[in-house]
Amino acid sequence: DLATALNDRGQVRYLRVEFAAAVRDFTAAIECQPAFEVPYYNRGLVRYRLGDFDEAMKDFRKVLELNPQFEDAALSLKQAILDKEEKQKRGY
Repeated sequence: DLATALNDRGQVRYLRVEFAAAVRDFTAAIECQPAFEVPYYNRGLVRYRLGDFDEAMKDFRKVLELNPQFEDAALSLKQAILDKEEKQKRGY
């Protein structure tokens, strides 16, 4: 379906380090199918890599709301929280 295709294209763009395009694809996939947790997770990963921990945490929390058993999202959320705290301690 379209949401899966957009998510897959976002993955390719992520691997090519085309982060802005990947985020657009993941967001489009979410708009097509709001209950599809995978593009939220993938968008969260991109946002995490970009250092946008607040938005990454929102995406990871949404994944866990949709699928509480998504272990990678739970681990990614914990890591984003820790990294945000570390960033704040260092003052940047």
